[in-house]
Amino acid sequence: MDKMDGKSTDFTQTNIEQLKTLFPEVFIEGKIDFERLREVFGEHVDERAESYTWKWKGKQEAIKIARKPSMGTLRPCVEESKDWEVTENLYIEGDNLEVLKLLQSAYLNSIKMMYIDPPYNTGNDFVYEDDFVDSLGHYKEITSQALKTNPETAGRYHTNWLNMMYPRLKLARNLLKKEGLIFIAIDEHEISNLRKLCDEIFGEECFIAQISLLCNPKGRSQDMYVATCHEYILCYSKSILPKGAVSIEKTDDDIKNDYPLEDKNGRYRELELRNTHREFGRHNRPNLFYPFYVAENGIVSLTQTENWTPVYPIWEDGFNGCWTWGQDNAIENINLLSSKKVNGGWKIYRKSYAMQDGEIAKKQVKSIWTEKEYYTEKGQATFNALFGTKEKIFQSPKSVDLIKVLIKMSQAKRGDIVLDFFSGSATTAHAVMQLNAMDGFKLSFIMVQLPEQTEDGSEAYKAGYKNICEIGKERIRRAGEKIKASVAMTSTDLDTGFKVFKLDSSNLKMWDNSPSSNEAEVAMRIQESILYLVEDRRDIDVVYEIMLKFGLPLTLPVKEVTVKGTTAYIISNLAYNVLVCLQPRITLESVEAMLIDLPMIGTFIFADKCFTDANALINTQEILKKSERKMKLF
Repeated sequence: MDKMDGKSTDFTQTNIEQLKTLFPEVFIEGKIDFERLREVFGEHVDERAESYTWKWKGKQEAIKIARKPSMGTLRPCVEESKDWEVTENLYIEGDNLEVLKLLQSAYLNSIKMMYIDPPYNTGNDFVYEDDFVDSLGHYKEITSQALKTNPETAGRYHTNWLNMMYPRLKLARNLLKKEGLIFIAIDEHEISNLRKLCDEIFGEECFIAQISLLCNPKGRSQDMYVATCHEYILCYSKSILPKGAVSIEKTDDDIKNDYPLEDKNGRYRELELRNTHREFGRHNRPNLFYPFYVAENGIVSLTQTENWTPVYPIWEDGFNGCWTWGQDNAIENINLLSSKKVNGGWKIYRKSYAMQDGEIAKKQVKSIWTEKEYYTEKGQATFNALFGTKEKIFQSPKSVDLIKVLIKMSQAKRGDIVLDFFSGSATTAHAVMQLNAMDGFKLSFIMVQLPEQTEDGSEAYKAGYKNICEIGKERIRRAGEKIKASVAMTSTDLDTGFKVFKLDSSNLKMWDNSPSSNEAEVAMRIQESILYLVEDRRDIDVVYEIMLKFGLPLTLPVKEVTVKGTTAYIISNLAYNVLVCLQPRITLESVEAMLIDLPMIGTFIFADKCFTDANALINTQEILKKSERKMKLF
C-alpha cells in the first residue's frame, strides 16, 4: 500500500498509466513520445521528425500495415474438419497477418497464451515481404509457388524479418487477455532485434523471461566457430504481473525431494519462522517481534508458562529480526509450529505442506532448461512415431513436453484459448490435447499456418503432403486418436476435433466504381450488385464472415431454420443468441413469426438485400424495437 502524502489524486499520472497500458509503444524511457502517439491514431509523421533511434527501412509501412483493415474473410471447410458440430478448436489456413486482423473483433482480449515459432532468419528459411496495396492478392501469389529464402546477401536481411514480425506481434498483443503471455522461440540470429521489438510493442516492464533452451546437445556442426546447442524462448506479458505469476506446480519428484516429512495431512517440510532476510526486522516490522515460549520437549506456545523458555527472533550476532507470521496467524496455526535446539539456542519452525487448500505447491522456473524431454530430437521422435516413419516429413518439430510447460506457466485454466499463429506441424495443438487428457485443463486451441508448399522431392512431398497445413491437420487427427486411445475418456470428455477455415477474399461483391462509358458494362455491374455474393460462395460463408465482423467466436454452433418460408441462421449458446437472415425481400409477417417462434433471440442481423425498400426496413426496426430486440445490418 502506498503511503499517503496529503496530496489529492494525481489524475495526470493516472491517465499516463492508462495510456501506457493501452499503447506501450509510445513510451520511450518512461516518457511519452507524442510523435508516436499521433502515429498510433493514424496521423502521418515525417520519418525525419522521429525521436526514437532504433529504425529500419520499412518500419513506417509495417506500422501502417498493422492498422490497415483486412478485406478478406475465413471460409468454413467442413470436409477437412473433425467433429465440426462439437469442437471448440480452430485450424486456420492463411497468411497469419490477415488472419490476425480478422480475429481482432471476435477474439480481442481473449487469448490466455500464445506460442509462436517464427522463421529464425538463418538465411535458409523464408521471410516474405507483405504487400501494402493488395495483401490478399499477394497471399494467393505466394501460396501458388515455393517461398523464397532470405539470404544475408539480400541486402535487407534483418529489415525483411523485422518488417514481417512487427505488424504480427502488434496485432497479437491486442488478442491477449490482460494477464496473457506470449512465448516466442528464436535463436541467436534475431534475439537482440526481437528483444527490442517486444520492448516496443509490449513494453519493457512486461518482459518476463529470456529462457536458454538446450535443444541440441551435440551442437550444430555446420557453425563456423562455435557449435551452437541452444536457442531461446522469449516471454512477455500484456500487463505487469505480480511476483510468482508464471510459477508452475511442483512435480512428484520435486515434492518427494522438497517435502521429506509426512503426517496425516500429507507431505511437508519444516521452514524457519524467523524472517531470514535482514532487511526486515524489529526496526521496520515491530508487530512481528514478540516471544514464543518453548518447553524442553520442543512444544511451542504463545502463553508464558513457568520453566518454559522465551524465544525471540534474534540473530546469533544480536540483530533484532522478526517473525514471518503475526500473532493472530500464530495463534490460529499454533499446531503447525515446533521448536528445535540449534547451537545451544531454540529455533521455531513451521510445517509447510506440499498441498495447501487443495492446491499443489509451486516453483519458479529456471532461466536455463537442460531437460532431455525438451530436446529437438524428442520432438522429432514424437512426430515420426505418429506418422510411422523414420523420414523427416517435417524438419525439427518442437517437443510436446516443452509447449506443455509453457502453457502451464501461463496459468491457463478451463475455457482458456491457446493461439499459435506460426503453427508448423501443430505441436501446440498436440500439447493442448495432451494437457486436456492428462490434467483435465479443458483448453481450446487456434492454429494458424500459411499453406506453404512442400518442395518437390522432399520427404513430405513424397509422402503425399502438398503443403504444411496438410501435415499439421493430419498430425492433430493422429495425435487426437492416440491420446483418446490412451485415456479412459469418451469423445464428449475430450475435444480432439478442429474446425478448418481458409483465408479468402470477402464473400461480398465489391462495387466497381472505375469510370466507364460502356452501358452494357455498367448494366452488368448493377446486375452483379443485386447478386451480391461472389460466384461459388454460399450463404453459410457469409454467416461466418458476419460472425467475424460482429465479434462472434467462430466455434459457436450455427443452425439453419425456416420460419414462414424465410431461411435464417441461429448462432446461439449461453452467452450469445443471434439470428442472421440473408434472404431477399422478407416480409413483416416473417419477422413477426421469428419473434414468436424464436423468443430466445436477442439480436437480429439482416443483410441489406432483405428489404425491398426503406419502409420495409423502418417497419422491421420498429417491430424489433417494441419487442426490445437489437437489430444490425450487414
